[in-house]
Amino acid sequence: MEGLEVTVLLGLAVLVGTALAPRLRVATPVVLVVIGLLLGFVPALREIQLPPETVLLLFLPVMLFWESLTTSIRAIRRSLRYIVPMSTLLVVASAVAVAWIATLFGMPWSTALLLGAAVAPPDATAVAALGRLLPEKMFMKLKAESLTNDGTALVLYAIALSVALGETVTPWSITGTVLLSYLGGAAAGIAVAAVAAAFLRRAHRTIVINVTLLLIPFTAFLVAEFLHASGVLAVVFAGLIIAWMLPRITTAASRRQSSVAWPFGVYLLNGALFVLIGLEVQYVIHDIPGRLVGLLLAVTVAAWAVLLVVRYLFQLVFAPFSRPPGAPLFGRHRARVVNTLAGFRGAVSLAIALSVPATVTGAGDLSGRDAIVFVTAGVILLSLLVQGPLLQVALRWARLPADASAEDEYELAQRTISGAALAALDDLAVEHGVSDEVRDRARREGYERLELANARAYARQHVDEAADAAAPVAPPATSFEASGPVFAVPDPVPSPSGSPSPPGGVPALQMIAESDDIDLTQRSPLRRYEEASRLKLAILDREREVLLRMRREGTIDDLVVRRIERHLDLEEVRVRGIDQDD
Repeated sequence: MEGLEVTVLLGLAVLVGTALAPRLRVATPVVLVVIGLLLGFVPALREIQLPPETVLLLFLPVMLFWESLTTSIRAIRRSLRYIVPMSTLLVVASAVAVAWIATLFGMPWSTALLLGAAVAPPDATAVAALGRLLPEKMFMKLKAESLTNDGTALVLYAIALSVALGETVTPWSITGTVLLSYLGGAAAGIAVAAVAAAFLRRAHRTIVINVTLLLIPFTAFLVAEFLHASGVLAVVFAGLIIAWMLPRITTAASRRQSSVAWPFGVYLLNGALFVLIGLEVQYVIHDIPGRLVGLLLAVTVAAWAVLLVVRYLFQLVFAPFSRPPGAPLFGRHRARVVNTLAGFRGAVSLAIALSVPATVTGAGDLSGRDAIVFVTAGVILLSLLVQGPLLQVALRWARLPADASAEDEYELAQRTISGAALAALDDLAVEHGVSDEVRDRARREGYERLELANARAYARQHVDEAADAAAPVAPPATSFEASGPVFAVPDPVPSPSGSPSPPGGVPALQMIAESDDIDLTQRSPLRRYEEASRLKLAILDREREVLLRMRREGTIDDLVVRRIERHLDLEEVRVRGIDQDD
């Protein structure tokens, strides 16, 4: 099929899957994989191939960069005891366990080790797509783990490929490969992020800023590949650094644009990838000799099962070492079950399997690239179609405690930045030449927002207490609704002629002053609007300053900062005007 036909077909498949998933009450990735499987029954569509460089060089950098931008850096720092062993030792243990199981079915060790490297790492995009129902802290830990374990899997793949091709592998060469992959990838990501940040500080146009952001993941991946280091780790390091610096090196208008464009683009790439996974499964099934299909299906189920068992046992064994200070010695059994089921396989596994050269051969029916691709695609399919629905059941069974820390931090941040802005209001008014009238109006609005934030926190506290007591409690009475914004509606201004207002109670626009003795410049609506705009922008700058300081101090999470920042950006764009590009 031609490229345009494939593009339209994938777009229609993503559209149908997106529309059907809510009606079927099934996760969208699961529906998209099933659509890909169904499309694969058409011989012409089954021939659509997914080149490995497409995933590694087009899909993966964009998706990993976006997941890095939306990951909590504070959660990563606090969960390093969990992330480091899970993204390194667990990947190695999973790869070796899968390789051992595969050899029991007659697969040569060199082929089995390539298979283990392919299926070992959980995929960041699959976790992000299917793990949204998880508690926030568990979701962030899984996301951080899946962002970093790809580098370990690719190092294992390089070592296994050398073994399969008959090259000499020594402990020194393995050590050099590991160090170059990790240190080189980190250095490439840090260098690209530093150069990009220096450029973004001087850029003011929205389109220039967002094109630069789009180039960062591809550039980081390219530099790392040039150094023979891990492109995945380079993209992740660059993304985390840019995420931390983003409020200071971009504008409100550029952030508003990117907050819409990036999720939409990543969603399309993710959807297309899941459809292509379904098509790839159909292709390899029809490409494998019929006499081997049953045996390879057995290897697939065994490999998938051993991945779940190893992940659960690894959490159990390493619980004393990975727990944060002050936590119970052993975590809850149900939480470990949920975490095990949330380890989905996806794009990286398929890209590794497809990257195996056709020249990799060996003795036996299960040697070679086709067997690796078949089993890897089957493990991905079981991961999405079986673990996805099971995760929802496990979450209901586990009854994990609700985590309200994000809401608590959000309300704390709202009250803190509003209070700081009010405390600095007099100084800001003097600094920006704002009249007392405009300043006092801003103070009234500020107190209303602060009162609203307090009322919302008070109302949520009562709801939580009511839920704990299993008895309904009416929300506290306030002078305004706590669930929405407050609008001050001024009294209608009567016209000088005393004529009645038009129907609906909206007064007609009237000229209030026409005398030459009145200095209209002092009472001009334009002048007051300009003063109010200057003061509002100064208040927003003050609120951002306090917000970022709270993030630096660790008082609030990065995700809370981004949530509040979206509101501040929207308000700044409203004040400046949508046509302003600086």
